[in-house]
Amino acid sequence: MNKKGFLISGLGILIGAAIGYGYYHFVGCDSGTCAITSKPLNSTLYGSLMGGLFFNLFVKSAPKSEK
Repeated sequence: MNKKGFLISGLGILIGAAIGYGYYHFVGCDSGTCAITSKPLNSTLYGSLMGGLFFNLFVKSAPKSEK
């Protein structure tokens, strides 16, 4: 992956983390039984994972060279 790919994936991780924390803060789970949304760390990490994976879809791979 090139420098632009790392930048796009990193941006996705940051945006996903912000959305994950925002989801915890505004929606969340008051009872504490929800695995992802009961703690801010879990929600933020899950959001950053999903954001990184989603933005990684937009990274173009290098063409394979034929031998």
